[in-house]
Amino acid sequence: MIIAVANQKGGVGKTTTAINLATALAAAGQSVLVVDIDPQGNASTGFGIDRRSRRASTYEVLLGQIAAEEALLPTRIPGLTIMPSTPALSGAEIELVDADRRSHRLADALASLTPYDQVLIDCPPSLGLLTVNAFAAADVVLVPLQCEFFALEGLSQLLGTIERVRGKLNTRLSLLGIVLTMVDRRNRLTDHVASDVRAVMGDKVFTTVIPRNVRLSEAPSHGLPALLYDSRCAGSEAYVALARELLQRTRPLPEMVA
Repeated sequence: MIIAVANQKGGVGKTTTAINLATALAAAGQSVLVVDIDPQGNASTGFGIDRRSRRASTYEVLLGQIAAEEALLPTRIPGLTIMPSTPALSGAEIELVDADRRSHRLADALASLTPYDQVLIDCPPSLGLLTVNAFAAADVVLVPLQCEFFALEGLSQLLGTIERVRGKLNTRLSLLGIVLTMVDRRNRLTDHVASDVRAVMGDKVFTTVIPRNVRLSEAPSHGLPALLYDSRCAGSEAYVALARELLQRTRPLPEMVA
């Protein structure tokens, strides 16, 4: 399954979710590929991929300069591979303006790879061509949503983009769900926002929530997912629970016996 992890608003825990959910899925025995399609390259950094080692990246793949296989790097997590990003990717949207199949460059690249159980695409905080490429390649979209006052403000725009991509570029695309992040139970606003989101989106909101957690914030500076940095912290435990819930939601239903 190919999952685009997306939210056009920055600072909502999108990359943190991509890194730690991918790690938890790999720990559960899944073969996992993380595609860093954000020019900031934070997912790559979060897995400890030094910038000097990113000689090939999603930029060269999208521009058709190299095959997708050439851009893959192993991580220290067994079963987890990454296609890293570099700042050069910020120019790709302009360079691809007149390119053939400009919205399907990532889909074409991923189709050339040996299939993984799970592919997580860490999208940039925008709804530009890079995110459209992710949506055109994905089966589903996972939306990390911070529990704050403006949480629902941009959600309708994001859902509208998903609908447009489904109508024009990728008919199989759907919303996998929304995961509430940076949850602080001491803050009454958190409960109000969570209630509002669940009232609007119903069972599309994951039961698992991600707490505001210092160890989650510290881990990237050490080039580690939180699950390796501190497996017992509340944030790590939440991502393990999220991975379990995701697998339960996406597990094929048993065939009916005639």
